Amino acid sequence: MAAPVFPSALHASTVRVSRSRAILPEELRAIPWLDHLDELERQRVVVDLRVVRVEPGELVCRVGRPVTYWFGVIDGLLKMSNDTALGMPITFTGLPPGGWFGEGTVLKREAYRYNIQALRKSLVTGVTVDTFHWLLDRSIGFNRYVMMQLNERLGQFIAAREIDRMTSPNARVARSLGTLFHPVLYPGVGGLLRITQQELGYLVGLSRQRVNEALQALQAAELIRIEYGGLRVLDLDGLRRYLEAEPAAPAPQTRSALRAASRVASISASPCAALTKPAS
Repeated sequence: MAAPVFPSALHASTVRVSRSRAILPEELRAIPWLDHLDELERQRVVVDLRVVRVEPGELVCRVGRPVTYWFGVIDGLLKMSNDTALGMPITFTGLPPGGWFGEGTVLKREAYRYNIQALRKSLVTGVTVDTFHWLLDRSIGFNRYVMMQLNERLGQFIAAREIDRMTSPNARVARSLGTLFHPVLYPGVGGLLRITQQELGYLVGLSRQRVNEALQALQAAELIRIEYGGLRVLDLDGLRRYLEAEPAAPAPQTRSALRAASRVASISASPCAALTKPAS
């Protein structure tokens, strides 16, 4: 079956607020920071929250658009990315269930510097910028949650910078999985991450076939277990420390030198055959 082709963020459509609805009581359980609020704060948030279903390829946030909501993922999978000056996409991170994102942008009330795009059908919720700042002004618990988010996000992007410099595809897949299995940033994931090889390939910049090879290697190392519909982490610290380096192919000059050395060695091994004239 052919892999799905996602539109570039430049040509993708953006979700409209008019498609959103009020949040359902059972969906509130997917919002981790509600437990930090008192009754008055919780009431205002519940009234303010909106929920929208996002189709694959659609944008939740677009570069240059003013910020209007602080968003979280109830279900599905999103990616945070941008494009280089040459139009090449750069993926910063994936956003699985339980993840809330963009608090830095909301704090500064600035335009988005990144795109948030759905990799599959996703359910996204959001609270308005005004309610976000109202909570900051009155809730100590909410302030602590946002500070924790900012701190963990900083560590995540430092790790992402390190992943970008890795040459081993296995190590890139391992480290990327380690960021998605994050109990603080993505509490909705738990021990099983529902993700396809193609979706993981979109996040790490590898083909589905190469991702499959990497996952098989990580399973053989007993770091993950491949299950129907997703991946189960067996050793989270091991994923985050994974540093396997694949042997590099010899440079062209090195291969030529090796061939020349091989010819010399074959001659040296039979000096009589090389120097003795045949008898008349």
